[in-house]
Amino acid sequence: MHGWSTRVVVRYALLQLPAVVLLALFLFIVRQWVDVPIWLICSIIGFWVAKDVILFPLTWRSYDQRRPGDADSMVGLRGIAQDRLAPSGYVQVHGELWQAEVMGDSQPIDKGGGIRVQGTHGLTLLVQPDNSEGI
Repeated sequence: MHGWSTRVVVRYALLQLPAVVLLALFLFIVRQWVDVPIWLICSIIGFWVAKDVILFPLTWRSYDQRRPGDADSMVGLRGIAQDRLAPSGYVQVHGELWQAEVMGDSQPIDKGGGIRVQGTHGLTLLVQPDNSEGI
């Protein structure tokens, strides 16, 4: 399974549909002035649809709104301070570098120290020290 849900496929297809309809209308209008064989028009539309099918595996994530990946989905995750957080700096969480700020009155976190994400403020992670094993 590629992570494609029926909802994502339908959403993608519905968003591609207006372009296909406009292309078909344009081609049939052009056919009024220029003698274009119907097989050519159908082939052009077929290639257009094939293009959308070929691009779907590369773009489907853009159509999946419920997919985790936003900053709020990171609450509870652990990471490592890349700078001294006093009170802000950078942390690494799941291999990504994020701007972070120590929450409340917590002590500064030294570079290399463990952190746990407690919340977000925009794209800044709000963190506290995490001294548990397995970071």
